[in-house]
Amino acid sequence: MNTPVTTRSRRHYITAGLASMMGTTIEWYDFFLYGTAAALIFNKIFFPAFDPLTGTLAAFATYSVGFFARPLGGIVFGHFGDRVGRKSMLLITLFLMGIPTILIGLIPSYDSIGYWAAVLLVVLRFAQGVAVGGEWGGAVLMAVEHAPEGKKGFFGSLPQAGVAPGLILSSLAMGAVAALPEQDMLTWGWRIPFLASVVLLLVGWFIRAKVAESPDFERMQHKGDKVEMPAMVVLRRYPREVLVVVGARLAEVSWFYTVVTFAMAYTTGTLGIARTVMLDATVWGALVALFTMPLFGMLGDRIGFKWVFMAGSIGIVAFAPSFFAMLQTMNPGTIGLALAVAVGVVYAALYGPEGGLFSAQFPPEVRYSGISIAVQVSGAIGGGLAPIVATSLLAYGGGEPRYIVWYLSALGVVAVVSTMFMHGPARFALPVATRREVRS
Repeated sequence: MNTPVTTRSRRHYITAGLASMMGTTIEWYDFFLYGTAAALIFNKIFFPAFDPLTGTLAAFATYSVGFFARPLGGIVFGHFGDRVGRKSMLLITLFLMGIPTILIGLIPSYDSIGYWAAVLLVVLRFAQGVAVGGEWGGAVLMAVEHAPEGKKGFFGSLPQAGVAPGLILSSLAMGAVAALPEQDMLTWGWRIPFLASVVLLLVGWFIRAKVAESPDFERMQHKGDKVEMPAMVVLRRYPREVLVVVGARLAEVSWFYTVVTFAMAYTTGTLGIARTVMLDATVWGALVALFTMPLFGMLGDRIGFKWVFMAGSIGIVAFAPSFFAMLQTMNPGTIGLALAVAVGVVYAALYGPEGGLFSAQFPPEVRYSGISIAVQVSGAIGGGLAPIVATSLLAYGGGEPRYIVWYLSALGVVAVVSTMFMHGPARFALPVATRREVRS
């Protein structure tokens, strides 16, 4: 017998979608801020004893720690998200992300406390990674599970679209301090964007506290469908689904952190382009993505999430050579166009429909754990290693990015094949008769 869940109005849909988007914006502001600082500043602040290339690798290594912590966050918060509820986990991850960001802005430099500065950086970065590991799955599910029928792709794209303003805010903040004199930026200027996240943290808490619990979780709770160990159920019953999501997302996350984080270091270090040029280009790319991600989510509702994601995967193979060629022109307009296409088109086609596509692979009782484990394992492998792999391949190629192009193209092919084996949204869909949704 089907059990109806709490009646939902259009206002509930809108509140859930905006809260997921704005909360994700705040979380990713913190995360991107670290990535930009790792590319431009941290090698000088925390690893000054190394030569520039080794210092950059060391800074990216601390950056990667956050990615390697994500699977742990996915398992822990996925477990309690499936057992206790989606909403409470989102409030916890918000603070677990924001407080370490503020504390990073207070860490003394290498000149003051030596290698302890790097140790503190790694510890706080690990805490950030755990938070993001639990954040993404909850934000996507709160949007998708609140969505009315036929609009799961659009609603699932809203937390994805929140990445764009997070990237814009962090790029603008770092761009402002990058305009300071070098000495001022390295002594106190870089700390301001990290400390300023306290404002975003409070705003995020206020917004997310107003959101109702997921209707799918309420129904599951009412029927007693909870499982004791969601992660074990996922790995035992749904290994195929985990593997195809990992294979698909490896390309997406590697592409993003190569064209944003690694490209920042490549253009400023190898090509000698001014920091502000790349930061401005990144902002333009994110602005385009802010609008195209929801469009790709809506397109997924019409033609199928997997086909849109597959088109983005093919876009990686097609555009990777042109992306680096456009950067090498050293022309600000061409670089801006390269980021607009790489982030606003290729990445948006992957990331926009991702929430609806990945959540459809798992049933409600293990959905938080399922998507969190698969997405965060791929994030650790792809995002955590992407800047390091790209930097190493650049050195192996004598400063030419041809091996990076091959690396990205191979991942794009893997993503196409993985997506072909994914389920459609109907397999674990909540029957319409149980929802009693009221439009107002």
